[in-house]
Amino acid sequence: MNFLQHSLRFRIFISMIILVLGASVLIAGVTILQYKEEAEDLHLEKLERKEKAIHSNIEYVFRNTTYPINTESLQLIFKEKIFEIQEIHNEELIIYDLNGVLQKSSFASFYSDTTTQQIPEYILDALEEAPERKVVERFTLNGQRYQSSYSYLTDSYFKPIGILNLPYIEDDGFMDRELREFMGKLSQVYILMLLSAIVLAYFLSNNITRSLKSISNKILATSFEKTNPKISTDDASVEIKPLIKAYNQMIDELEESANQLAKSEREAAWRQMARQVAHEIKNPLTPMRLTLQSFERSFDPKDKEWKNKLHDFCETLIQQIDTMNSIAGAFSSFAKMPAQQDEVVNVKETVRLALEIFKDKNLRFIHSDKDVFAKFDKTQLIRVVTNLVKNAQQATEGIESPKIVVEVLADDKDVYLKVIDNGCGIAEENHQRIFEPKFTTKTSGMGLGLGMVKNIIETHKGSINLSSMVNKGTKFTVQFPKV
Repeated sequence: MNFLQHSLRFRIFISMIILVLGASVLIAGVTILQYKEEAEDLHLEKLERKEKAIHSNIEYVFRNTTYPINTESLQLIFKEKIFEIQEIHNEELIIYDLNGVLQKSSFASFYSDTTTQQIPEYILDALEEAPERKVVERFTLNGQRYQSSYSYLTDSYFKPIGILNLPYIEDDGFMDRELREFMGKLSQVYILMLLSAIVLAYFLSNNITRSLKSISNKILATSFEKTNPKISTDDASVEIKPLIKAYNQMIDELEESANQLAKSEREAAWRQMARQVAHEIKNPLTPMRLTLQSFERSFDPKDKEWKNKLHDFCETLIQQIDTMNSIAGAFSSFAKMPAQQDEVVNVKETVRLALEIFKDKNLRFIHSDKDVFAKFDKTQLIRVVTNLVKNAQQATEGIESPKIVVEVLADDKDVYLKVIDNGCGIAEENHQRIFEPKFTTKTSGMGLGLGMVKNIIETHKGSINLSSMVNKGTKFTVQFPKV
C-alpha cells in the first residue's frame, strides 16, 4: 500500500521515527567526518613541528661544521650527525641532493630501489612550484598510513643545497580508541532517544489525530432529520479551530435549510389539504344548488302535494349538509396531531376495549395470557384499532365467509398489533400510496383514515406495514416499543 494511503496517525508516527533515525545517522556521520579531519590536521601539525625542530638542528650542524656548506658535502656533513639528529628527535630523516638523488639516510638499512634512492619527478616539480618550498605526500603502505614531507635545505644565504625528507607514520590508535568509546556512548544516547521518540511519536500522533477523529465522527453522525450538536473550540489547537468553525457553520446552514424545507413541506401539505377540502365541499354543494334551482322553478303553493315535495326537498338538503359535516369531521381528525402522552397502557386490554363496539360475529381477537404494556396514548391506540378494523369490515363486505382477526403479540423489545382479513385485497401498485392523505380505493370516504393511523404510530416511534393480495386478503402489522 502507498505510504500516502495510510492513516494520518500512522504517517505522523513513522515520519517522526524516520526523522529521529535520520538525524542520528547524520550526526554520527558528521562526527566521524569531523574526527578524520581533526586527525589529519593533528598529524600535519605534528609533522610541521618536527620538521621545524629538525631544520633548526640542521642549521646548528651547518654553523658548526668544518665542511663547506654545499650539495657535494652533504654526505660528509651528515655522515654521523644524521644519527644524532635521529636520536634527539626520535624521527627518521633522509637527505637528497637537488636532483632527488639519495645522499644520506638515518635508517639502519634500506633497499636500493627507485623509491628510496630517487625522489619521483612529480615531487621535484611540485617542490619547485610550492610557494612555501615544501611538499607533503600522503600514501598507504602495508595498511599503514604515512605522511612524507619534502623541504629544501639551505645555506646561510638561503640557497638550496639539498632536500630533506621526513617520513611520518600516522598512528591513530589512541584517537581510534577515543572514537570507539565516544561512538559507544553516543549509540546508547541514540537508543534512548529512539525509544523516547517512539513513545513521544505515539502519543503525539494520537493527540494530533484525536481532534480530527472527533470531527470525523461528528460529521458521520450528522443527519438532516435531527438537531446536530456543535463542537467546542475551547480545547482545540490553532490548526484545528478553522476546521471546527467550518463544521459548526455547516451545522447552522444545515439547520436553516432543514427549517426552510420543513416550512415548505408544511405549506405544501396545507395547500394540498386546502385543495382537497375545497374539492370535497364542492361535491355536495353542486347537488344542493341544483336542488334549490329545481325546487324554485317547480314549487306551486296551490299544488296539493306541496308538503310532500317540501319534505323531500328538505331531506335532500339535510343529506348534503350531513355529507359536508362528515367531510369537515374527517379533515379535522386528520389535521389534529396526536398528543404524545407519557402514559403506560395495557395493550391487550385497550385493544379488547376498542373491539367491544364492533358487534361482528366474524371478528376474532387473539392474544397471549400475559399482559403487554407500552407507552402509548390510550385514546389514539383505540383510534388506530378502530380505523384498521373498519377498513377490514369494508374490505370483507360481500364476501361469502368473511373473517377478521386482530392479534396482539410481543417480543423482548416491541409490541406487534396485526389486523388480518380475507377481503378484496389491495392491488400491488397501490401499496406505496395507501397511506397517503386523500388516496382511497373505495367509492366513499375521504382517504384520510390510514394516513391518520400512520401519523399516530410514527409519533409514538412505531411503524406500520402492509401485506395484501387482490381477492386474497390484507394484513396490517403495527409495531411499536414496549415498556
